[in-house]
Amino acid sequence: MNYQDKPQTILRATNLSKAFYHPAQLEILKDISITINRGDTVAIMGRSGEGKSTLLQILGTLDTPCNGGLEIDGHNITQFNKSRIRNTKLGFVFQSFHLLDDYTALENVLMPAKIARVPTNPSSPAYLRACGLLEHVGLSSRKHYNTKLLSGGEKQRVAIARALCNNPDLILADEPSGNLDRQTSQQIHELLLDFAHSHNKTLIVVTHDQELAHLCKRRYNLVNKKLVEI
Repeated sequence: MNYQDKPQTILRATNLSKAFYHPAQLEILKDISITINRGDTVAIMGRSGEGKSTLLQILGTLDTPCNGGLEIDGHNITQFNKSRIRNTKLGFVFQSFHLLDDYTALENVLMPAKIARVPTNPSSPAYLRACGLLEHVGLSSRKHYNTKLLSGGEKQRVAIARALCNNPDLILADEPSGNLDRQTSQQIHELLLDFAHSHNKTLIVVTHDQELAHLCKRRYNLVNKKLVEI
């Protein structure tokens, strides 16, 4: 293997721990370390209440560990602007969509670009990319529909397009098909994995779905506060 062929680390977590102290002390995560390379697809599984979503939020800089370190694309998160990392490196897909119901599908997809203060006028690269993403997820004909008019599967496809709006290196998905039927879930899984594979993006997904987990390159169980590779 020559230098160019060596895997590039996109995320490195070292000895992460997390506890809550109110109303009583409760340790959720303990000494978790993981290194994830560019292009990896990673599934994190475990029983409800084990802390999977908390871990994903920490890896996505939405929550802060009590101890430990986190690097994303070589940047030490404790020394770097978290909002800048989120706006430029990360894309999020949530189980409950978190869309703005009174905004159109296209307006929702463009929201990360607006937050990053990138031009979103109809001739801008961000606008054209958002239209292309909606076409990619099969919703070009729905782009001017308010999202409250869409089905659950359509809403999740909008959420995936939104997660990809800023062309992130790392996509984090929390139970992305948890509220969907089997056929729609399979479509969502294919969209996420196909995009990751075809664009050399990294995907970290928290899931109870064994089928989705087995489609990922690496699989972990969160057990007794520890992350164990399968």
